[in-house]
Amino acid sequence: MSLTRNAGATAAQAKNSRWLELLTRAGFIGYGIVHLLFAWLALQIAFGNSGEEGNQNGALRTLGEQPLGKFILIAMAVGLFAMAIWQASEALVGHQSRTGKERTFERVASVVRVVVFVWLGWTAIKVVQDASANASDQQQQLSEKLMASDGGRWLVGLAGLVLAAVGIGMIVYGLKKKFERNLKIGEMSPKTRRLTQRLGMAGYAARGAVFAIAGLLVVVAAVKYDPEKARGLDAALRTLREQAYGPWLLALMALGIAAFGVYCFFQSRYRKV
Repeated sequence: MSLTRNAGATAAQAKNSRWLELLTRAGFIGYGIVHLLFAWLALQIAFGNSGEEGNQNGALRTLGEQPLGKFILIAMAVGLFAMAIWQASEALVGHQSRTGKERTFERVASVVRVVVFVWLGWTAIKVVQDASANASDQQQQLSEKLMASDGGRWLVGLAGLVLAAVGIGMIVYGLKKKFERNLKIGEMSPKTRRLTQRLGMAGYAARGAVFAIAGLLVVVAAVKYDPEKARGLDAALRTLREQAYGPWLLALMALGIAAFGVYCFFQSRYRKV
């Protein structure tokens, strides 16, 4: 019990840290930049002009190749790790305005965000060190290993279903404007609130669609024993491009992802931290 109380006290201290708040808000700017670059890669994939990965990993590598790119990556990594600490404290003692199952769901979501922010921050550091591997290849290799083991295909299929469910959840979250409950709405002008609503709705819907497609492709990979389809977001974008009107649909999705990137800039100012 003492250990739990100490962890809770430490998390509460982290939540009330002014420096952590500032770094977290800076982290949202970095997160927005990642999504704007991700959108640019998706747009290039739409019209067949990109050999880079169509995911956050590829976005970070693209940034690292620019002038001052590695300096910006280091700053982004600091912000992303701050966001991870913030969400870890939320998972431990946060979301107290919610109760019951709703609070449990929010705390689990915070754990997922910790993993995402740590992974992105670590990837940024590896890019600075010129040691970032191709994430899509890694995912395909992991799928191959899992499928070769007993029950591995079932595990891969289940992971795909979870990823698809997360994507659908993002779409619902965005279209119902549930993201607004995490924003300081009272500090926004009517014009800013309308713009933030539209960016959030478009951004979450687009991200959710990409995740849902990626999840379905993982399920197909498990059913057909085809690990090449289990390449995450990059495979989802390239598969969409191959469909009828695919390039235009992908271009529209890229605009939605870019909208989420801009929405992150508004989160930097108005997110409840």
